[in-house]
Order: sequence, then structure tokens, then C-alpha cells
Amino acid sequence: MAETTSIADAEDSRVSDFRQLNDQAARREMEGDEYFLSEGWVSIERLIDSGHAFRSVLLSPSRVNRFRPYMDHAGLDGVPVYVAERDVMRDLVGFDLPRAVLVSAVRKPLQTVEHLAETSNRLIVLEALNDDENVGAIARAARAFDIDGMVLSPTCTDPYHRRTVRVSMGEILHLRVARASADEWPSAIDTLHARGFESWAMTPAADAIDLWDANVPDRLAVMLGAEGPGLTSAALDVATAQVRIPISDLVDSLNVGHAAAIAFSRVSRGRR
Repeated sequence: MAETTSIADAEDSRVSDFRQLNDQAARREMEGDEYFLSEGWVSIERLIDSGHAFRSVLLSPSRVNRFRPYMDHAGLDGVPVYVAERDVMRDLVGFDLPRAVLVSAVRKPLQTVEHLAETSNRLIVLEALNDDENVGAIARAARAFDIDGMVLSPTCTDPYHRRTVRVSMGEILHLRVARASADEWPSAIDTLHARGFESWAMTPAADAIDLWDANVPDRLAVMLGAEGPGLTSAALDVATAQVRIPISDLVDSLNVGHAAAIAFSRVSRGRR
């Protein structure tokens, strides 16, 4: 079994992967396309299953004994496991984190839209979602209802953000993801159409098709926009259908993660 290494100085370069956890701009600059962080026991177990390579581990002292069984896993062979006391951890990550379980892992390259179109039957397309927790919730629901992959618009949040990984319970690490470039949006949806997909633009519009009355095609992309503005007019126009979830007149709308789960449940009916 590998041994742990104590970190006594927050400026120690060996733990630089874990700095400024709450500064998203700084994190994107640091991580780039090289690595990402996973947090908590469940997401770490899913990380091991996903085949992403570990770079390093950072723990609070109280979490070492529980983590030791993971250190026997082949995927952690040779991976440094660092331990930092509470004050050092606070100075390193930027806030008080008394029960830290953090892993730095190597990012896998994202897929292309064309590859997902050729190898999938069910896709989720997200436009301009910048809430990490919503994207994580959608990824978890997508995995639960056998969605094959996720297509992101250029302005969507990083799918490997720490909060996204955590809220998805690590499921985002098992979901194939593609990001369209600025010059591919919203024409990326036409790329799906060219491969035989139909697309549902989810909208609360009263004249949209009721979700429960919609015929589910063999190949389908479900499109969702950010909470508040929803899908842009350009995305709505390119979709093959506009679909709404019927809800009580007393409620304005659903959280986008909840809406996604309801739509995925309808889409997956008959495939089980």
C-alpha cells in the first residue's frame, strides 16, 4: 500500500492542482484541457470506473483511513496522496474545507458533434447553460435514462467543472460529451439532422406540442436552454419540433434539471 505525504505549506508546488477552488476563471486557466478535480466518495468511485487517469489526491487527516482501501486500486498505483491540516487546506483551496476528499485527474478529449451524431440515437443538446450544478444534474439524469451523449453550445459551462462532477455524482465522467465551436452553432443541430436525428426544442410556449402527445422518433436530440432566457430564437427555429412539459398554471416554470429528467423519462419509454 502506498504511503501518504504531509503538506505543511500551502505554497507547496506539489499541490498546485488544488488552488483557488471557488475561482472559476482561475480554475479554467489552470486546468485548461489538461486536468480536472473530482470531490467526494461517490464521484471518486465513478472516476475510478470511468478510466480517467489520476494525477494526485488531497485529503484532510480525518479522511485518510477511509481512503486507504482505494490506494490498493491499480489506477492509483504511483499516484501521490497528500494530506493537509485544516489551516493549510484553507490557505490552499481558498476557503474552509475541514473534510476534504479531492482528486486531480487527467481530462479525456471531448468528442466531436459528428462522432456523436454517427454513433448515438439519443442526445441532449444544451445551449448557454452556465450553472455547473444544473449541468451536473442533467448529466446524472441523462445517464439514468440511457441518453447516449451530450452536445454543448460554445457558451456552455465546462463539463469537467468540480461542481458539475460532484452534482452529477461522477456520471458526467461516463457520458460522451461534444462541444460545438462558435462557427458551428447552431448549425451543429443541422449536423444531427443530416444523420437522421429529429430535434425537440423544449419550451414553455403554449402552442408547442405537449410532451405526452409527441411521437418519439428513433433518433432524437432533446434541446434545452438556460433557465430564464431558454433557447435562443435561432435554436428554436432550427429544431424540427417545439415541445412543452404541461405544468400547473400556478407555477411559472421548472428547474432545467427537472425538466430534462422529465423529458428523458418520456423519451426512454418503450426502450426498456
